[in-house]
Amino acid sequence: MMLRILRKHWAWVWVLAGAFLFTVSPALPHHSFTMFDMTKHITLVGTVTSFQWTNPHAYIEIDVPDEKGEVKHWSIELGSPSILMQSGWKYTSIKTGEKITLLIAPLKSGQAGGFLLHATLPDGRVLNNGPQRPQ
Repeated sequence: MMLRILRKHWAWVWVLAGAFLFTVSPALPHHSFTMFDMTKHITLVGTVTSFQWTNPHAYIEIDVPDEKGEVKHWSIELGSPSILMQSGWKYTSIKTGEKITLLIAPLKSGQAGGFLLHATLPDGRVLNNGPQRPQ
């Protein structure tokens, strides 16, 4: 009896499953850069507390002293490791304890975070957050 009912409604099961997947797909995770103010640039000079070479995005954690000497911790988002490697990055490019200079687009919220535009390493090399694009 149950098998006969399932056979009769099997087409509806597929229709409902397809409809479910269609309506859920727009809600799948995606990344937006709307949290960053790409019209503003801030230069940070500080000491690296960690460099996270992770997917989908790498991160630089950095302690930056202000004019009064008070240290503020910043979390800076980069592109994916595969994109960064196209600009010369390696997972060993930045080491904890190094002093570096970062140019970032800050978070719109005003919190201590941002999106990396480029990094100047202790040896003077400048690494971009992805392949260099013509201006």
